[in-house]
This record gives sequence, C-alpha cells and structure tokens, in this order.
Amino acid sequence: MKLAPSILSCDPLDWREAVVQMSEAGVDWIHLDVMDGQFVPPITFGDAVAAALCRSVKTPLEAHLMTLTPERHFEAFVRAGCRRVIFQVESTAHSHRLVQEIQRAGAEAGVAINPGTPVEAVRPLLQDIDLVLVMTVNPGWGGQEMIRSCLEKVREVRKWSPGVEIEVDGGVDPLTAPRLLEAGATTLVTGSFLVSSGTIAERIAELREACGSKL
Repeated sequence: MKLAPSILSCDPLDWREAVVQMSEAGVDWIHLDVMDGQFVPPITFGDAVAAALCRSVKTPLEAHLMTLTPERHFEAFVRAGCRRVIFQVESTAHSHRLVQEIQRAGAEAGVAINPGTPVEAVRPLLQDIDLVLVMTVNPGWGGQEMIRSCLEKVREVRKWSPGVEIEVDGGVDPLTAPRLLEAGATTLVTGSFLVSSGTIAERIAELREACGSKL
C-alpha cells in the first residue's frame, strides 16, 4: 500500500519544506492539486511551481489536473518532472485519447472521478490507464469529511479490475484509511490531516500505525 500526501493544506510559503519533509518520511508519491478556478472554484498553481518542487526531492510527484481543458497542460507538467498526470473524467468526452496523450508524453496516466459521477464512467478505461483516482470528497478544498458512499465505488473498481492501482483522495485520516484499504484502495492521498497538529512526519507515522502492516 502506498501513501501520496498532498501539499494543498500546507502553507504556500512552505511548500518546498513540506515536500522535503514528506520525502524524508518515506512516502511513495507527492500529490499536487492543480486547480484552474473553472472546473473547481479555487486556483492553485501551474507547472512552474511543480517544476520547482520536483527539483527539490527524489520522491516522484503526480499532478492532479482539476481543470476544464487538462490536455492543454499535459506536456508542461511532464516537462516539469511529474511522473504521473491525472485528469478528471468529467472534463472531457475523449478520455481514451487523453490517456494516450499522457502516456506518449512519457508519464503514467490516471483518471479521477468525482463523488457525484457514476463509477461506470471509468470502467471502459481500466485496461488502458495506470491509475484510478476515486474522489471521496467534492474536489476544490481540503479538510472535508469523507463521503462514505464512495467506498462502494472503490469496491466496484476493484471487482472490475483486480490489478489496477486505486488511489483515494478526501477525508483520509487514521479512522478512514483502514476502511479504504479494506475496500480495495492501494494509494492514499492525505492533506489536511498532515497539518492538523505536530509535524508531517508524526502524522504520516500515525497514519501508518493505524493501517498496521497495510501501509
């Protein structure tokens, strides 16, 4: 099982220090939430920030593009050093083509699905993608409580594809993480929990302890 902490809830002035702490704690990936102010109301950052963070650590970074036209930015984020690019299935009518574009650019391709979107929307893609990201909160803001019904989406994807990587993002903490792993998730994104108290390393250790040998 893998851990992919997000910088979304960290102080923007300390993003570099945050990714260094995450990397030193031995996480598997670092998750970048890229928002355009259209697909979701907030605006975060672009490929220049991603490039600076990628240069700061050896841990691989992934870019989750919560944007209306994600294909316009695939190459920029791959050039920045992101080894995985994830787009929202709701943002396009041409998901297969976008998956191919990411993979041709030299990165792993992931597809994310919102809580309100039927899980069947990703089923035709499972043979071609490297990862499914099941959003367990509505995207745009950190600190939300996990929508429990999304656990069933994780179970469905795992039933359809026993080998696919399933990432979950939203409300991940020591109470919800074990349930997500039991449902079939393989990678956990956590954000606000990391800055709730103490240090990032302490919160990561607490999450691992809650999951036992699974993380």
